[in-house]
Amino acid sequence: MSPSASGRIPTDLTLEGGAFNLLLGTTLSGKTTLLHMMAGLDRPTGGEIWFNGKNVTGVSAQKRNVSMVHQQFINFPNFNVFENIASPLRVARQSRAEIDRKVGEVAELLQLTQLLSRNPQELSGGQQQRTALARALVKDSDLVLLDEPLANLDFKLREELRDELPKIFETRGCIVVYATSEPAEALLLGGHTATLHEGCVTQFGKTAEIYRRPHDLLSARVLSDPPINTAKIRKTGNRFILNENVSWPVSRALKAMADASYTVGIRPHHISTSSTTDAVMVVGKVLITELSGSESTIHFEVDGRTWVSQSSGIHAFEVGTEANFYIDVARCLFFDDQDKLVTV
Repeated sequence: MSPSASGRIPTDLTLEGGAFNLLLGTTLSGKTTLLHMMAGLDRPTGGEIWFNGKNVTGVSAQKRNVSMVHQQFINFPNFNVFENIASPLRVARQSRAEIDRKVGEVAELLQLTQLLSRNPQELSGGQQQRTALARALVKDSDLVLLDEPLANLDFKLREELRDELPKIFETRGCIVVYATSEPAEALLLGGHTATLHEGCVTQFGKTAEIYRRPHDLLSARVLSDPPINTAKIRKTGNRFILNENVSWPVSRALKAMADASYTVGIRPHHISTSSTTDAVMVVGKVLITELSGSESTIHFEVDGRTWVSQSSGIHAFEVGTEANFYIDVARCLFFDDQDKLVTV
């Protein structure tokens, strides 16, 4: 990839087998472009792509042992499920016995054994995507690329496949790269995540670690849904001052921070509608209340900024009224004037 508008070199990634590798970013952040370059479908305008110690930058997709599964259900409509799965093996001129064996194994793995004689149009969306996944798996590819493969499935099917995918790949010895625009999906899948913004990888590492300790505010924002709450805050002596009504003591772990202005980042589920030990109260004007069966998401205004609280249980507030919200200040993240995470 070429440098972004900011002039930064966008990508320097080293992916390893044995764990899910996720590309996380919004639409147009560069996820699909990166996958296409890994597959050999696109060539970078600068830099190189190496695989197993070899420079494959100019190697065509046909000469790479790569499988790719797209967001759409891409299956051959005139082939039944068996022939769809077997198609890459037939191209490779494998024997009938070998094809039968490999298709049987992967069909059992993906619960397609009873559907092998059906055509794609006779399948549900989840079964069609399982067929596409089976075709990718049967090749025993060195690299498997999954471009938001669950995005078009209903909620129940997405939950099922999301739980199964890491198990399916854990013993196959290939590198798996999974693109998603959903932070929650990245956290559920685990593994390693590259956070992307405008074609740049802002951070790469263990997903849970990036969530807990993002390098900068941009990475924190990419891995947060609902968006992370931010505000200007000042450290003066032994107190953090949010505004004239809200302040709290500096913890022992942060005593070494210099007295200065910072940006505080507070994830929505660290702001509750009920008081907890050591929580700090803020008063906000309720803008939107979203209630589900298990949690409440409330958008409210503080000092002209819109914040979001996400807490378990049903908490109904009237729009336009003021309400008390409680910040778990022990979970706050602090960023300096360069938006880098403050570590002491």
